[in-house]
Amino acid sequence: MKTLIILFFACVYTVIGYANPVVDTIIVKKDPRLDQLVRKQIEINEVTTRESRRNIPGFRIQVINTTDRNAAINAKTTVYRLFPELKAYLLYQAPYFRLRVGNFEDRKMAESYQRQLSREFKQNVYIVNDVIEVNPDKSMED
Repeated sequence: MKTLIILFFACVYTVIGYANPVVDTIIVKKDPRLDQLVRKQIEINEVTTRESRRNIPGFRIQVINTTDRNAAINAKTTVYRLFPELKAYLLYQAPYFRLRVGNFEDRKMAESYQRQLSREFKQNVYIVNDVIEVNPDKSMED
């Protein structure tokens, strides 16, 4: 009986094997315009990711951390008036408004501005680690 069952399954396996032969090769016919589309997508990706490559780890100075939006905007105005060379970033993380200024790659430069800002703002003015914006190289602009 066992032999008959084994013989039966061997026949079924052989029939299935011949009914679905395995193909060793695959032929792909590709439209040549696909290569152009791929090249175009590479160019688009280069342009759209360029902005993210302009950001590096660095330091900013946190000038104010308050729940009063008007106080944060007034602080930003004061920073622009006194230090027009610094870029100000007003961040909102409920319920706080945070004003951070500058894009400093090294801590020493941030410390000199921190001393100057501390004279104007009597609250805690301190240096924070942040992702900063840097000017792109000329090679990236081309």
